[in-house]
Amino acid sequence: MPELQDIFRLYGEQYLKAHSPPPHIYRAVRAIESCRTSKLGGHKDTCNDCGFMKMSYNSCRNRHCPKCQALTKERWVMDRESELLPVQYFHVVFTLPQQLNEIVLHNREKLFNLLISASAETLKTLAHDKKYLGVQTGFTSILHTWGSNLMFHPHVHIIIPGGGLTSGDKWQNSRKKFFIPVKVMAKLFRGKFLSALSKMRNEIQGLEDDSVWRTTANTLYAKDWYVYCKRPFKTSRSVLQYLGRYTHRIAISNHRILSIHDDKVSFKWRDYKNASKEKVMILAADEFIRRFLLHILPPGFTKIRHYGFLASAVKKKKLALCKKLTGAKITEKVKLSAVELMLKLTGRDITLCPACGSEHFANSSGLSPPTAT
Repeated sequence: MPELQDIFRLYGEQYLKAHSPPPHIYRAVRAIESCRTSKLGGHKDTCNDCGFMKMSYNSCRNRHCPKCQALTKERWVMDRESELLPVQYFHVVFTLPQQLNEIVLHNREKLFNLLISASAETLKTLAHDKKYLGVQTGFTSILHTWGSNLMFHPHVHIIIPGGGLTSGDKWQNSRKKFFIPVKVMAKLFRGKFLSALSKMRNEIQGLEDDSVWRTTANTLYAKDWYVYCKRPFKTSRSVLQYLGRYTHRIAISNHRILSIHDDKVSFKWRDYKNASKEKVMILAADEFIRRFLLHILPPGFTKIRHYGFLASAVKKKKLALCKKLTGAKITEKVKLSAVELMLKLTGRDITLCPACGSEHFANSSGLSPPTAT
């Protein structure tokens, strides 16, 4: 089956020469192009019993590479397992209006940070309000920037428990259908985002002019912003499965790519405006690459963040209290090696010879990347 790597190998060089992208995007293309090839070096395993040899090449470890996310995702999900509480969890999505897309594209790091912080402050403020619950909550935010058709669509997925800690250090559960009305969240989110944007607008490319800002602000204040709360998860275990789907996902995974033919790429996508029907989209290779690269994050940007009683500064103490109050089982984080993790995920012991099953299958030599000339 064709992969993202094949598209970059065939058309990446041509795209980079034609468009001269920033260094971090250039590096991402080159990393995905070279992943698990001789360009990155590797090692050779040999079976001392049957003589079978296998070449294994190094991964690029780029977070936008579809080949390099599986183990990272599983390790992250396993770390979260010990943090789950035996309460309802909800999935909330905060989305920016499409009128902001062009401005966000030219100010990614600043406005991605603002999107994440404004949505987090919205939930913290409303959860703390006694009109709704009056608690300190704790939640995980995950930034996504794409729609199923690979177009730019910045939004935040938040996984939040139905309840929180009162000022008297008691646990209080929320109502079963969530404790904050979505219309209230949407209005406060809009207000917090635009208020902060107003204060920093002189730093935002495209909003420096007073008349442009007034027109933009009036348009955005008049618009209903979109916040969505999905039904609660059936069990805390299903929260983990759901988190795994969202945390380390990239703009498109290899299984959605159907073909590369006549300089065109076809891939599966879901049309959410038409009952989520699965369709096939065909794009020129250059356009496919352009859309994919819209979603390469700024260098060092943190797209997964934790708030409230899950924030790193207070988590050890606060989470322990939440577990005690909700009767959660006390479990320790499990640390598995790459071999153990592969065995758990695939049922395959990678230390055994694939040909004869011998245990005498070991690394016999290292393979260095070829020297540039």
